[in-house]
Amino acid sequence: MSTAHQALIQALPKAELHLHIEGSLEPELMFRLAARNGIALPYPTVEALRAAYDFDNLQSFLDLYYAGAGVLQTEQDFYELTWAYLLRCRDDHVVHTEIFFDPQTHTARGIAFATVYQGIRHALDDGRAQLGISSRLIMSFLRHLSEEDGFSVLDEARPFLAGIDGFGLDSSEVGHPPSKFARLFAACHALGLPCVAHAGEEGPPAYVWEALDLLKVCRIDHGVRALEDAALVARLVAERMPLTVCPYSNIKLRVFDQLKDHNLRQLLQAGLCATVNSDDPAYFGGYVQENYLGCARELGLSQAEILQLCQNGFEASWLAPADKAHWLAECARIAAGFADPA
Repeated sequence: MSTAHQALIQALPKAELHLHIEGSLEPELMFRLAARNGIALPYPTVEALRAAYDFDNLQSFLDLYYAGAGVLQTEQDFYELTWAYLLRCRDDHVVHTEIFFDPQTHTARGIAFATVYQGIRHALDDGRAQLGISSRLIMSFLRHLSEEDGFSVLDEARPFLAGIDGFGLDSSEVGHPPSKFARLFAACHALGLPCVAHAGEEGPPAYVWEALDLLKVCRIDHGVRALEDAALVARLVAERMPLTVCPYSNIKLRVFDQLKDHNLRQLLQAGLCATVNSDDPAYFGGYVQENYLGCARELGLSQAEILQLCQNGFEASWLAPADKAHWLAECARIAAGFADPA
């Protein structure tokens, strides 16, 4: 990767569309919150905890992810978690972020929905006012739980829908197809809010079809296995259906062996609206800018491809049309100042 490409990535404004706020819990903050809340962690030091971030698959990560979330107890905890992520956005020139939160992870252990929501919401509001970072908040359902459990947490969310921008589906993919939640997502659509779903990460392309046809999603989270199905690729291209790709996550969870094996560039070359995101950056070793830099280095991305990925992020966002147009033009303006040596 040339120094010009690195400088371009650092200069471009970015949108992040696939970020689990609980997955931005850095070990240092986890230890601080554990001490404040009188919680004993099963690791003696920050270093020992980081050493545990060596995952064999999605489930081995989720086991640690859910355990780490246990330190989040108060509204202030959720505020500090979200604020720490927003400061990273500022450093990475992320000007718009659309974050997931998993209320069932917390309500299942006795934390009130309002505690979770209000801490995150207040931080996002402060991020807009103090840092100039716009945001959308997506409430995700945990697919390893029942659809009935999803309906229960949807009921808990109803008093707060004015501050919730859409719904998602995450957690263990294999064995939990989107069809399991068709009725729940129909109820979400009835509320007039957009829906997205994780599909085609560890699960097969058939799960992407289900997310499109049964859950009526407007974005596919991950979607990297879509390339295994030519008819699916053709549909995704025709519908300009965004894929929120998370390269470092895919490597850490063994979807691909090495970053140089990732299919991000093939997704772009196939005409897909692929975007770059960090997923659970505290666990996967890089926030969104590091994902861009790593992909540019290992996949040999050109300036045009880097620009396309950034612009795809804004195109796929839930920003108002005028705001999208502003950031798309800003990306093009900045990129025009860099000569592409490739």
